[in-house]
Amino acid sequence: MEAVVMSSEMTAFYKGKKILVTGHSGFKGSWLVAVLQQMGAEIFGYALAPGTNPNHLDLLAPDVDATYNNILQKDALHEFMQHASPEIIFHLAAQPLVRESYRNPLNTYETNVIGTLNVLEAARTCHSVRAIVCITTDKVYENKEIEYAYTEDDQLGGYDMYSSSKACCEILIASYRNSFFNMNDYGKHHNMLIASARAGNVIGGGDWSSDRLIPDIVRSTVSGQKVEIRNPSAIRPWQHVLDCIFGYLLMATKLFEGDTQVASAWNFSPSTAELMTVEAVLKGAKQHWPQIEVTFNKDPDDFHEANLLMLDNSKAVHKLGWQPAWTTADAIEKTIKWYRAFYEEGEVLTNKQIANYISAINKTA
Repeated sequence: MEAVVMSSEMTAFYKGKKILVTGHSGFKGSWLVAVLQQMGAEIFGYALAPGTNPNHLDLLAPDVDATYNNILQKDALHEFMQHASPEIIFHLAAQPLVRESYRNPLNTYETNVIGTLNVLEAARTCHSVRAIVCITTDKVYENKEIEYAYTEDDQLGGYDMYSSSKACCEILIASYRNSFFNMNDYGKHHNMLIASARAGNVIGGGDWSSDRLIPDIVRSTVSGQKVEIRNPSAIRPWQHVLDCIFGYLLMATKLFEGDTQVASAWNFSPSTAELMTVEAVLKGAKQHWPQIEVTFNKDPDDFHEANLLMLDNSKAVHKLGWQPAWTTADAIEKTIKWYRAFYEEGEVLTNKQIANYISAINKTA
């Protein structure tokens, strides 16, 4: 697939489409809404109210038919699904934080597993739905912390409650795909295809979540404090949120068009050559915001966090025609510039950066 399809032809595809985004009030969800609005989609949102002030969604003030409710309220979710009658669902609603999953494992499992079950069950009775993209995480793998890039067929697992809950989601998604929306029955007994997306450490402007590297840096810097870093040597696949978003959009177009080969799990990550330590990300951020100051403070009694995680993105590259448009260095630069523009000039760069991203796609076509 030529990369230009991800801009002009993709925009034409989404124009007027009825799209439901669960978790639209969150970091990735709000960026997805921003892209869909530029493409002219009719957007519906189901989520908890934004949990931070400021928050990206309110700054964007998008045109979304939304309700704020818990995804565990299955009757409310079902009613909203029927109201929206979406053609495509992007399921992002989740408890997304590793450290929070240690503090509140029950809520993590309920939200991530039962919440996903509620979405899939509501979609099963909503005959307008043609495609569902469920967003999980790169942490669904049984991570042995070795120099090996996990493929979509590798063993699922998860050391912490967040990771293991998302691995359970993957099993649940596969079960629904086999039981109710079997690809062999597509076009005969049903017209719905389901896929899951596993992305690496995603960064970008507009994230004020707790216990995430970039938001922690930003909060400390704007308050004139040093940011405390727990694990500077940890290696992750860092990438800009738009690289993931356009992967999700590409998946959904193919599912909607009936490509049964896309109804599976997909890794979205930078190449292994782009992997960076936390310390390297900090150095990159400081190049664009010299006021950033760091102190290292690893508590030996703190929660376990993996030191190494690598993903193999070759399936998405070769079979979907997807590839990152921005390097990890680009992602760091765009992210820091977003926050500096917000705090120093009161400007929200989201829509400008979406336009820049589409230009980058077209240059690689």
